Amino acid sequence: HQKATLTSKKNLIHMDGKNETSQQMRSSKKSNVAANESDYTPAAPRVRKHLDNAAVKNILEKIRIIVQKKQKRDNDTGRASRKRKSENNEDLAVKKEETMLETSNQLIPTDLSHFPQKSLVDIEMELVYTDEEDISFEFAEPVASTSTGSAPRGSEKENALRAPHDSTLPQIDKQLQTTLREASTCYRKENYTAAAEQFSTALELCSKGAAIDNPSESSPEDISSIASFIETKLVTCYLKLKKPDDALNHSHRSIILNSAYFRNHLRQAAVFRCLERYSEAARSAMIADYMYWLTGGTEQRISKLIKVYWQAMIEEAITTEVSFSVMYTPFGTEVKANEIKKIEDMFAKKHPDYVEHIYTDPHGLHILPQTTKWLSLPPQQYLLTLGFRNKHIGKILERWSNKKLPIFSERKAPFCPLTKGEIITYWDNTGKKIVPVIDFIRSSKLTDTFCACSSGIEKLHYASFLGRLGRAKEQSQMINQAMAELATLPYLQDISQQDAQLLQSLMADAMDTLEGRRSDKRRVWNKIQKV
Repeated sequence: HQKATLTSKKNLIHMDGKNETSQQMRSSKKSNVAANESDYTPAAPRVRKHLDNAAVKNILEKIRIIVQKKQKRDNDTGRASRKRKSENNEDLAVKKEETMLETSNQLIPTDLSHFPQKSLVDIEMELVYTDEEDISFEFAEPVASTSTGSAPRGSEKENALRAPHDSTLPQIDKQLQTTLREASTCYRKENYTAAAEQFSTALELCSKGAAIDNPSESSPEDISSIASFIETKLVTCYLKLKKPDDALNHSHRSIILNSAYFRNHLRQAAVFRCLERYSEAARSAMIADYMYWLTGGTEQRISKLIKVYWQAMIEEAITTEVSFSVMYTPFGTEVKANEIKKIEDMFAKKHPDYVEHIYTDPHGLHILPQTTKWLSLPPQQYLLTLGFRNKHIGKILERWSNKKLPIFSERKAPFCPLTKGEIITYWDNTGKKIVPVIDFIRSSKLTDTFCACSSGIEKLHYASFLGRLGRAKEQSQMINQAMAELATLPYLQDISQQDAQLLQSLMADAMDTLEGRRSDKRRVWNKIQKV
């Protein structure tokens, strides 16, 4: 039944370029974890002591340096690209003209392109469950442990991402080192329960300051790197124990602590896959692939495996969704209103069951793994058209897409908080139906068009909403997910000084919420909602 559903929806996707005829990848689904208990208290992470406001500033300073390196690298890439173009300008002009003609005329549906088949389990075994036995990889450039070839010594990329104290790694506390060795031994013996206990003990030692032998000679980055390593090991332990819900917060925190390491994003994708949250898994895989390129990854095989994973998650999301359907249409230039009308008419003819409301994302710039090559010209961009069975949900999505800053609830009086009954009604009628749509849209959209922080703000609104519903464990998970999104943001797009200040305020307030400090009404995202 699932295969037939995917086949019927394959024709929704308009593609240009080559089509590969390999079989559809499938992964065995895992059942959802039981519902969260309403009396759960959102405990702060055990590494919270070093993630205070000062640490947030340190993280943002580190990100600022990387962003500067990224901008310089982009400029260098642009100059090199212009030089190559000038060497063969006529040939490129012909190719560009042909590509634009093909794109503008490509309105006939074709089958979804596939990468050569490789099971998701094999990909996860190689890229997610790889057994990093020491912490040094966290201090060196993130790609060092993923490829046989690393960046040349002294290169700009290496200088941007190398250890805080040049080539000297901090000396890890002896008690912590012993605990980590015991944990790794348990992990290699496949005693994952004992390994998780040992790694949790190691995280507790970090929270008590027992991370570096000589704290005065270390930086907050050193502690963050050690904690990130431990968080990733806990993710793999809980995944091995088939407890993805327990792994979720650890996957988010590993990204908060080290956003530049692509495997952290891929492990988050694996957790989402096990929770059957396929759209979010697709987004995490997309970011992992971008991070691999951004931090200097050059091994095409690794990037291709990540793209296979990303593609599989998009397909799974399309297959399992019944309330809406989608269509991607490639474009090379600005699309006019009459062209969008033609696209939506074609969608309606192909899928008459999803025509209660048809909507094409006007701020699209969506990308797909089949045609995304970060090193070459800008990736092929697509318009995303969605068709809904429920007209109410479609119209709400369209309204939201035109707002510069998102708010989760459609309250008519912002200064009058919703009652508990109103919240439950809103969630049942709208909230739980709109969230999967938003997640799917972001599975192929690397950046936000309006406010750079909009995705994080939206998740923080959602977290507040979950808190009002008494779903405290999910609230904690969503806050950590929002923080991971915000910590990654400056790597994905250029941000203004104003956005940077907003980012810092959002992260600080999010941590205060996890700590239980200050009223939720005083949070930055709730002030934005009132405005």
